Amino acid sequence: MLGGDEFISSPPRKTVRFGGTLTDILLKYQKGETTDFELLKHQLSDPDIKKLPWLRRSREVVEEYLGFLGNLVSAQTVHLRPCLRMIVSQFVPPRVTIREDDVDISDSDDDDESLSENFNTCHRALQTVARYVPSTPQFLMPILVENFPFINKSERTLECYVHNLLRVTVYLPSLRLQILELIIEKLLKLDVSTPQQEIEDAEETANSSDSEEKSPEEGLFDMLPDCHFVYQEEDEERKGNTIVSSSSERMAHPLAERLDILMTILFSYIKDICHVDGKLDINNTKDLYRDLVSVFDKLILPTHASCHVQYFMFYICSFKLALAEAFLDHLWKKLHDPNNPSVIRQTAGSYIGSFLARAKFIPVVTVKACLDLLVNWLHKYIDNQDTGANAYCDVALHGPFYSTCQTVFYTLIFRHKQLLDGNLRKGLSYLQSLNFERIVMCQLNPLKICIPSVVNLFAAITRKYQLVFCYTIIERNNRQFIPVVRSGAGGDLVQTCTNPLDSFFPFDPYVLKRSKKTIDPFYQFWEELSAEDLENLKKPIKRGTSEDEDDDFLKGETPQNDGVVGIAPNSF
Repeated sequence: MLGGDEFISSPPRKTVRFGGTLTDILLKYQKGETTDFELLKHQLSDPDIKKLPWLRRSREVVEEYLGFLGNLVSAQTVHLRPCLRMIVSQFVPPRVTIREDDVDISDSDDDDESLSENFNTCHRALQTVARYVPSTPQFLMPILVENFPFINKSERTLECYVHNLLRVTVYLPSLRLQILELIIEKLLKLDVSTPQQEIEDAEETANSSDSEEKSPEEGLFDMLPDCHFVYQEEDEERKGNTIVSSSSERMAHPLAERLDILMTILFSYIKDICHVDGKLDINNTKDLYRDLVSVFDKLILPTHASCHVQYFMFYICSFKLALAEAFLDHLWKKLHDPNNPSVIRQTAGSYIGSFLARAKFIPVVTVKACLDLLVNWLHKYIDNQDTGANAYCDVALHGPFYSTCQTVFYTLIFRHKQLLDGNLRKGLSYLQSLNFERIVMCQLNPLKICIPSVVNLFAAITRKYQLVFCYTIIERNNRQFIPVVRSGAGGDLVQTCTNPLDSFFPFDPYVLKRSKKTIDPFYQFWEELSAEDLENLKKPIKRGTSEDEDDDFLKGETPQNDGVVGIAPNSF
């Protein structure tokens, strides 16, 4: 038991409403005098009592307080919620008041050297409460939601809170799905508030400005020993329990900076949950994959034009091919199920195309299997619709069909060289078996609806390999898209819609500086085509050449799987 002198030497002392000090009450309780102790328990509902700074006391005091907390919630569960709120309130750094222009501004204190130790103690307290009260998770989750910092709070505040939420999932696994939903929902709000064009504009402005170089700020901190995930960055220096990031890694856009830090935390968590002693743990990975797919279906799939948050699925699928194939199969079921809303089916198609195009870890055999599924579905759709009353170009009627067409076109643009690699004759035979001509020539006219840049590249590639000639249809469609000038003076130009599907490519290039280091090794980049490549696209392949000549032709044009592919129809 703690002695009085030792307790007093651990400032500040806290008096209680009915007289005396907390030291006296604990000493009396040790001797069997419980009256004051009972009064103290009832006063815990007082906010002033709950603000007792127990975290910054000596180790002995902290141990006594944890024991007291366990006894309190086990004897009087009415105090469970106040105790949980008190613990969760410590998941962010303490507040410090900054005065600017006679205005008090509350912000996080980044200079507390014992911050990581305090967080560790908070989690011990939460584990203690959960051990005594098995129903703790159901009372804890609403408190975690209620205390989540607003997205405009400081980067440090958001970083610490998300960090601690993920730590809770380690010892309260029943809350993992709900906590992941909460975190990803907040990340999604950040993501859609910062369009990629705004981020790029902010970076360009920052790079061209002559303002003073910003001083480095403290970044991520290590997880403590009882939790596995540790945040690592290549070009950062560790200092104590923090990582000091160079100013060059900071995002110019303030919300993008917050998103970058939080995405880095999420990626690190995924990696370390799935790996045990440096090796992939299949069971852990499967369990986390199921939770992430559930969050993906609930939050990501219905959200239009998010730029970065969806990469958590990209990242976990990179661990094992079976996960990538399971994800593609999941998206395929969403796409071809007529009971799903049209917008969900179209978005699923966009995810399939972008994933097949951009995921370097997906082999050609998987790409072929997906193309076979998609193209066969397109032909069946044409069989059912091409001669009926609805056999005309209409996005509202045939949205999933057009989205699937664009998925196939986009995949072919990125992967055609790999599909033809090694044996041009065999590759051409496979592409011819897909019968693109029937898809392009059907009454539904997909070339009119798909994004023009995708259509133009698809037309150039299929012309080169004599798979289908699209230019006649493209020219006819273009004549229908001539803008109309209503005013004779040249005003009121009516612009035509070049993206009737309102489609996007969810795995377009990732631009957040810190977290992109995690994605880049698995990502298929794209470069602008040279003038020579563009000229070669105009030259059709001559049939009847020998297999050796075909291979020689491919040597100069077919990239390896880890190489860089031609131009990117990026952010159309």
